[in-house]
Amino acid sequence: MPWIALALAAVVAVPVLGLLATVLDPNAASRDILRHLLQTVMPSYIGTTLILLVSVGLGAAVIGIAVAWIVAAYDFPGKRLYEWALILPLAVPTYVMAYAFTDFLQFSGPVQSLLRELTGERRLPWFPEIRSTGGAALVFIFALYPYVYLLVRTAFIERSPRLHDAARTLGSSPAQAFFRVVLPLARPAAAAGVALVLMETLADYGAVAYFGVQTFTTGIYRAWLSMSDRVAAAQLASALLLFVFVLLVLEKRSRGRLRFYGVGQRFRKPEARRLSGTAAVVANAVCMLPLLIGFVLPTWIMLRLALRDVETLNVERYLLWLTNTLKLASLTAVLAVACTLLLAYAVRLAPGRLSRLGNDIASLGYAVPGAVLAVGILIPLTRLDHWMSAQGWFTGLALTGTIFALLYAYLVRFLSAGLQTVEAGLAKITPAVDASARSLGASNWELLTRIHAPLLRRSVLTAALLVFVDVMKELPATLVLRPFNMDTLAVITNQLAADERLGEAAVPALTIVLAGLIPVILLARAISRKE
Repeated sequence: MPWIALALAAVVAVPVLGLLATVLDPNAASRDILRHLLQTVMPSYIGTTLILLVSVGLGAAVIGIAVAWIVAAYDFPGKRLYEWALILPLAVPTYVMAYAFTDFLQFSGPVQSLLRELTGERRLPWFPEIRSTGGAALVFIFALYPYVYLLVRTAFIERSPRLHDAARTLGSSPAQAFFRVVLPLARPAAAAGVALVLMETLADYGAVAYFGVQTFTTGIYRAWLSMSDRVAAAQLASALLLFVFVLLVLEKRSRGRLRFYGVGQRFRKPEARRLSGTAAVVANAVCMLPLLIGFVLPTWIMLRLALRDVETLNVERYLLWLTNTLKLASLTAVLAVACTLLLAYAVRLAPGRLSRLGNDIASLGYAVPGAVLAVGILIPLTRLDHWMSAQGWFTGLALTGTIFALLYAYLVRFLSAGLQTVEAGLAKITPAVDASARSLGASNWELLTRIHAPLLRRSVLTAALLVFVDVMKELPATLVLRPFNMDTLAVITNQLAADERLGEAAVPALTIVLAGLIPVILLARAISRKE
């Protein structure tokens, strides 16, 4: 069975290998274009990307850690609501939040219109511009802080209360005990959450393109779509992929020899301190602010736009976009579940280095930005198309001109989400079940189909749902790889918003948000059951 995991891992690795193969491409025209980009706009792209990463990383860390500590360490009215509601911004794609904030804060929006009426001024030069690097950072911070919140809150809940109590008995104030003892012990969780935030920020295209912020990702699209040079785009994508790898390595190296073990048994659960009066009001305000900005406000804005311009909605075209999206998401979910079952089952049957290595490689796709993945897939598939056409097997673009390339990209990008879920479910099945089935003469295939598959029903459905929703929200890879005249909800939302037709974009955007609510609610319920 290990060969199955290695074969699937090789399929996942093809886009990355395709990118790396272009780094030393001898094409002179591509070198000229790349040199032109490096001499003109690329320094600006790199600088803007670094500013965005630092701003978003710090902002998401501060908000995520703050609300995680308040919810984990204190008891106040509304706590039960915030425990799960603070996850809701994950349901709102960053590009949808960007459209909503632009409508709300632009010159003709309700905020500036109200301020002009109150001040009597025709223009407000002091009002910040939402379509800027700062505006993009604001969107990313409030859309992505739940990654930090989820991981750090778990670390706070599972901390040993002895260490905190020991710090207090030695004379530390509550703030000193938090910053000197509790927070350092939660550093691995915080670092993992911030790493996820930074990778999502690097991978984004819809929000930064709409705001006109020139980042590394927009540089890749410019080289590919505007300059029609796949080699230059692939070389830039390789550099972005290397940047993602460097981020992960630097974080791990920064820990040095530090260790974060919880020594000794935890005899009691950390007690939540009861808050009342002003303290309870402050705790509610701190938790309510990111929830309002990250979920309530953008959802309300898009709903208001949808209701205002509902007569402009072309129902027939909307149903076509919805059908395309559901078809792609359903096919990808089925393929992903089949692959994850084979990968997880291969490790269970032969838990050796080869099968585990195959699963680790197959999980790397989630860390690859959609724009990078799209370029990496188009290069080898285009060459394969040309080779098959030369052999007389097919005419035209049999792979890159159909949904095959799109499904391939989705599978590589989101296989990790399904694999982790199925592996977690498989780990709960005791090996004694396997031994009993084998003693009754069951083969490996019968063991999978008749024993494991029924027991993994919930895990498989959850994995399929996660992949399904991720595909519905995916924009960068879909923009590049979709077949001609096949638009999805994400693509059409981006196109309508780029044309400043936010009212028409509101309905498909809300559809994506509603689909994203399903896994968020399931995640919140799973956390509640665990606690």
